[in-house]
Amino acid sequence: MESLKVEKEVYDAIARIIQSNDSPVGIDAKKTHIIILQKLLQLEKRLESIEEKLASK
Repeated sequence: MESLKVEKEVYDAIARIIQSNDSPVGIDAKKTHIIILQKLLQLEKRLESIEEKLASK
């Protein structure tokens, strides 16, 4: 599972962004989901671009 490892600096930066003292689990769920959805949308755009390039060959 080497691909699941996250550099400490990146991990700490993300943890600071999603951290919430008001949440019983310690993270802001809404903010966390927005970040995940944004990254998924970015991946979708990249995949569409790759698919278009492959289709035009």
